[in-house]
Amino acid sequence: MNTPNARFDTAIARLDALHAEDPRREIVDGQEVPHELLYAQRMSAWLDQVEPNASDALRLAVRAQHLQRWRVPRADYPQDRPGYLTWRRDLGRIQAEWAAQVLDKVGYEAALCERVAQMIRKEQLRRDPEAQALEDTACLVFLEHYFADFSSEHDEEKLMRILRKTWNKMSPRGHELAVTIPMTAEAQRLVQKALE
Repeated sequence: MNTPNARFDTAIARLDALHAEDPRREIVDGQEVPHELLYAQRMSAWLDQVEPNASDALRLAVRAQHLQRWRVPRADYPQDRPGYLTWRRDLGRIQAEWAAQVLDKVGYEAALCERVAQMIRKEQLRRDPEAQALEDTACLVFLEHYFADFSSEHDEEKLMRILRKTWNKMSPRGHELAVTIPMTAEAQRLVQKALE
């Protein structure tokens, strides 16, 4: 029988194996890394700062948040705001189901599987400190690792909307951590303008 730590480690290994199936690759320090595996690792690293004493459920939800995201392509939905929102909702529901299945197979009880699924679905944001910690973590990963590239692909008006929404999703703790992120001068300018 698995010990609690062994069960957690097995769950992380299984989630990471699924992340590693991502056909998209990124080069990091000269090494090719599956895109979603890298994202999951970045999420876990930021969670250590957001909530150093995170429960196993929160740690698992953070690691599983984008589970096999590439299998539900954005291109399969209308390319407008309602299409985007429908895609995001469907994605959260599907990824929550997949994560719960992985956790069930490694021996987690149904209550923990559902708890992880709730966080991945972003239920009770603002009212659930763990769901909020997951949201803070996702926002910080975006700001540190993806915003600079994202900003080069979109006009300033859209960037202002996205930055303001990102900021509004975060807790005061998320804001404290966000201002510590090193950014390019242009990214800093955009953030400062969005927050004025």
